[in-house]
Amino acid sequence: MDPMEKHNHTAKHKVTEFVLTGLTDSPELQAPLFGIFLVIYLVTVTGNLGMIILTHLDSKLHTPMYFFLRHLSITDLGYSTVIGPKMMVNFLVHKNTISYNWCATQLAFFEIFIITELFILSAMAYDRYVAICKPLLYVVIMAQKVCWGLVLPPYLYSIFVSLFLTIKSFKLSFCGSNVITYFYCDSVPLISLLCSDTHELELIILIFSGCNLLCSLLMVLVSYMFILLAILRMNSIRGRYKAFSTCSSHLTVVVMFYGTLLFMYLQPKSSHAFAVDKMASVFYTLVIPMLNPLIYGLRNKEVKDALRRTFTNRCKIFSLAFHMMCSAYKLKRMIIRSLVVLLPQHWSSQLFRVRF
Repeated sequence: MDPMEKHNHTAKHKVTEFVLTGLTDSPELQAPLFGIFLVIYLVTVTGNLGMIILTHLDSKLHTPMYFFLRHLSITDLGYSTVIGPKMMVNFLVHKNTISYNWCATQLAFFEIFIITELFILSAMAYDRYVAICKPLLYVVIMAQKVCWGLVLPPYLYSIFVSLFLTIKSFKLSFCGSNVITYFYCDSVPLISLLCSDTHELELIILIFSGCNLLCSLLMVLVSYMFILLAILRMNSIRGRYKAFSTCSSHLTVVVMFYGTLLFMYLQPKSSHAFAVDKMASVFYTLVIPMLNPLIYGLRNKEVKDALRRTFTNRCKIFSLAFHMMCSAYKLKRMIIRSLVVLLPQHWSSQLFRVRF
C-alpha cells in the first residue's frame, strides 16, 4: 500500500480503540488464568505496599538500602498496576478492547515505571558497593541528599523519555487494523499498526531502549566487579559470607530482571517465538514485582524483625486504647453511682435511668 492509499485508508477508518488479543484465545483457559493472575496481583499489592509502609514506619529501616528498596517497591507496584487489572478484566469480557487514550496512558506510565526501575536497581548496586568496599565512609557517602540524587533524576528522565516516545508514536496515523497482538499496549506491537514511515521511530526506540538497558546494566556490573574483588581480598570466611549475604537479595532480583529483558530484546528476530516473548513479558511485568518483596522480606532478618516490631507495637496501641475505653466506662459508672448517693432521692432515681 503506497503512502497515498494509506492516507485515504486512514481517513476512512480513524482508530478510536484497540483490540488486545491477550495471552490466549481459548475460552476454557480464561477463568483459570483470571484466578492465577488475581492471586499474583493481590500478593504483589500486599507485598509491595507492605514494604513501602514498613520502611516508612520503622525507624531502624530508615537507611539508604531500604530507601532504595521503598522506591523499588513503588515502581514494581506502579507498572504491575498499569497492566494487571486491565489484563484481568479482559479475561472476563468477550471483546478485549482498550480506548485510544487509555492505550496511550498505559504505554506512558508503563515506560515511566520500567525505566525508573532499571536505574533504581543500578543505584542499589552502588549502595551495596559502598557498604562492602567503603564501610567506614558509608554514612558519609550515602547521605540522604545523595540518595535522593540517585533516585530523583531517573524519575525525571523516565517521564521525559516516556512522554517523548508516547507523543511521537500517537501523533502518527494508524491504519484500519486496530488489533494489538499483545496483552497490553507496548511500543513494538503498536508500531506494526502505523501507516506512516516508522523507521525514525524504531531507531529512536532502539537507541533509548539500548542506552537505558546497557547503561544501567553497566553500572550494576562495575559495582559488583568491585564488590567481588573486595570479597576475594577478605581473609575471614565469615566476613566473606556476611558480605555476600548483604547483596544476595539484590543480586537475585538483578539476575531475574535483566536476564528476562536481555532474553527478550537481544535475541535475533528470526529466532523469536511470539508465545515465548509473551511469557517472558508476563514474567517481568507481573511475576517479578510479586517476587521482589518476598525475596527482600523472607531472606532479610531486618525486615522480618521490623515486621514483628510493627505488629507488636500496633497490638500494644490497640490494647492500650481498649483498656482506656474500659477505664473510661468504669469511671463513668463510678461517677453515676456517687451522684446517686449524694443527690436527693427524686433526682438520683432519674439519673440512674440515664444510659451513657
